[in-house]
Amino acid sequence: MTTETNGNGVAEETVAEEVKTDGAETKSAGSKSSAASKTINEAIKQVESFTENLGKALGSALQDRANVVMVRVNDDSLSYLDMLVEADVTKSRSESAAFLINEGIKANQTLFNRIREITDQIASLKAQLRESVKGEE
Repeated sequence: MTTETNGNGVAEETVAEEVKTDGAETKSAGSKSSAASKTINEAIKQVESFTENLGKALGSALQDRANVVMVRVNDDSLSYLDMLVEADVTKSRSESAAFLINEGIKANQTLFNRIREITDQIASLKAQLRESVKGEE
């Protein structure tokens, strides 16, 4: 049995078996700890990737926050805001709210695009109506 340290500083133990076949020796490494170590390394990589993506999303959500909006939330929503603060994902409830609002907008982008189209049409119709009224004066 040999113990080696992988790139993430995790010790891996492997068991090497020598097998003789027609006078030739081959080594086969087979170990449950090696498989477990690979699984752990994959999990670590996934967590690192998730953390990196979350950091990017949080950065863009909190960028240029010059506007202040006061909002009332129910207890369930507040617990989610606090959860983000407790997990050190955000620094405050305000950052948590900004982050969740930004993520909600991104998740519903198709809906917001449709709303924008309709409100643009409404604005155009209002302008036409004002011009019609001015023309009759």
